[in-house]
Amino acid sequence: MSEELGSAEKTLGLGYLMQQAGASAAIASLWQVSDGGTQVLMDAFYAALNNGYSKAEALQRAQIALITSDETVLEGDRGNATINIIDTRTGQPLERSTDLAHPYYWAPFILIGNGL
Repeated sequence: MSEELGSAEKTLGLGYLMQQAGASAAIASLWQVSDGGTQVLMDAFYAALNNGYSKAEALQRAQIALITSDETVLEGDRGNATINIIDTRTGQPLERSTDLAHPYYWAPFILIGNGL
């Protein structure tokens, strides 16, 4: 009997192991993901996080940025970190990206943890 890659139990188990190691939260995926798309999403996530949003809000805003190709959703009240998100697949700025709105690039990610 073969085990299914990306099972929820394995993903949640990894997240809980990361918390036991001291992380307050972890972002994980239940599915196979695009390296380039993930890089863009994580760049947007950290831009939103640096602008004062909680981890949950930062992930949501990063996902919205990919869906709309609009980096302004990452701006925050604490003064804005420099936002220059580049689509690593094309080398183009996010606002000129063509297909990051597809759920394949932003939907697989979940935030696990108590420090959300």
